[in-house]
Amino acid sequence: HVQLVESGGGSVQAGVSLRLSCVMSGYPYTSACLAWFRQVPGKEREGVAAIYAAIRPDDVRSYYADSVGGRFTISRDNAKTMVSLEMNSLSSEDTARYYCAADPAVTGTGFAYHYWGQGTQVTVS
Repeated sequence: HVQLVESGGGSVQAGVSLRLSCVMSGYPYTSACLAWFRQVPGKEREGVAAIYAAIRPDDVRSYYADSVGGRFTISRDNAKTMVSLEMNSLSSEDTARYYCAADPAVTGTGFAYHYWGQGTQVTVS
């Protein structure tokens, strides 16, 4: 079965950087949109960033929420089994549980993803 396992969360001070990673296994499709979401208790889940290939496999595109654009960078390995999120200039507003997700048929974060990880907590003080 498909597993997504996040790592890299923690408690940090405002202004520092943090890198989240997500390793995926058992994924049965050749195409994948990989994304990061975050959620604070009592609030709606927010799509943070997504990375996917457009028509050609080498035409990789990324999407970012306005709230993180310019500070966060999403990347993936060529095998599409790992996706990372480099987070810079963190602030308390970035405190949330971060989840990685994968789906073979979407392009962005405004869609329902089929596969999800358990999440990793990021706390910025």
